[in-house]
Amino acid sequence: MSEPTSWRVTADVEGRPTAQDCAHLDEPREVTPSTTEGCEDCLRIGGTWVHLRECLTCGHVSCCDSSPHRHASAHAHTTPGHDLARSFEPGENWAWCYADQLLLVPAGR
Repeated sequence: MSEPTSWRVTADVEGRPTAQDCAHLDEPREVTPSTTEGCEDCLRIGGTWVHLRECLTCGHVSCCDSSPHRHASAHAHTTPGHDLARSFEPGENWAWCYADQLLLVPAGR
């Protein structure tokens, strides 16, 4: 999957325009996914997942909030400076800031 290196805030999850800024847009960097097999944490415990997210700080691949264990949120909330994650689903190109609760798209869009 190709990964944009810069992001911008877009409309909120309901599609309403937002004037909010994300204080964490300087955190993403080029990362290598920790796995391409699925949620790293679910694989370890034998759990299941719905969709995958990749941390834009360290590459940790974990499951979304629709999944039973919500490992991506847990990673963001327990690992300082790991606030941004992108969708790790084929064909999706968006990211989420867990700290600011903002939807992000590639800066060129």
